[in-house]
Amino acid sequence: MRQLHERFLDAVALERRHTSRRGLLAGGAKLAGGSALALTFAGAPVAGGLRSLLAQDFADDLEILNYALTLEHLEFAFYRDGLEDLGEDAFADEDLELPENIFERLSEIRDHEQAHVEFLTQTITDLGGTPVEEATYDFGYDDVAGFLEVAAALENTGVAAYAGAAPSIESDVILPAALGVHSVEARHAAYLNDLNGESPFPDAVDAPLPADEVLAIAGPFITGAATPAAGSPVATGGGEEVAVAIDGFKFIPPEVAVAAGGTVTWTNMEGIGHTATAKDGTFDSGTLRDGESFSFTFDTAGSYDYECTFHDNMQGTVVVS
Repeated sequence: MRQLHERFLDAVALERRHTSRRGLLAGGAKLAGGSALALTFAGAPVAGGLRSLLAQDFADDLEILNYALTLEHLEFAFYRDGLEDLGEDAFADEDLELPENIFERLSEIRDHEQAHVEFLTQTITDLGGTPVEEATYDFGYDDVAGFLEVAAALENTGVAAYAGAAPSIESDVILPAALGVHSVEARHAAYLNDLNGESPFPDAVDAPLPADEVLAIAGPFITGAATPAAGSPVATGGGEEVAVAIDGFKFIPPEVAVAAGGTVTWTNMEGIGHTATAKDGTFDSGTLRDGESFSFTFDTAGSYDYECTFHDNMQGTVVVS
């Protein structure tokens, strides 16, 4: 039987579309309370609605590192933007009864997350990989209380994610560093739990979280892809060869045009498995891992709608003239 840590970040299909951010916070609260394995999605177990046959393993350490970097980008952006938008005075509101040094502590956490992003980015680059870039996000909070709830959900999810992925790391150099990041994330989670009135240490042994459940919590906060890095595939438009990047749970651009006989190439730019699958069955890329590409030549004029079979909120169109 496959271990939890061997399940790769693949699929949250219809459930991912129907879950609100409030529901995600409820899932994070369960993690904070020590019920990681009981995490539910719209009232039912997350795994129950996933296409289990499509579950993947981590291909290598680079894939695990990009998985971790995806989460660290999200956490750093959350603290960076949230603290700037809310401002220090908002945390000093006496009605909230928060510690006097809370803004300082949260700023320290922000700086830790930035350091994690920098460390993972440099490590991936040194290993010859392409680091995933920061996406755009919507965390759904309106005030300090909401910010702290989201923070706890993200930190507890991050701790469980590292625990789930770390056993798959093969490098005896990377593993100690990853565990060092994990322990710092656990300190963050304990602090945020306490601020939210939860136990800082709810269990004697923390449960690891499978990657598909991590996506169930973190994925809907991601609203768009970052601008592709220089040299990444971009649409050339209307010619015989058009490139589409898959990044941030988006096809970039979502619609392209080619003349009959033209070729479209899809390249997965992130450490999460995706497909480009025509709804009428004309083409199917199969699972594309980080850096892998798929090309298809269109000989017949028409409009071809396609999607990612793992994440059906990802939609695209090829128009052939």
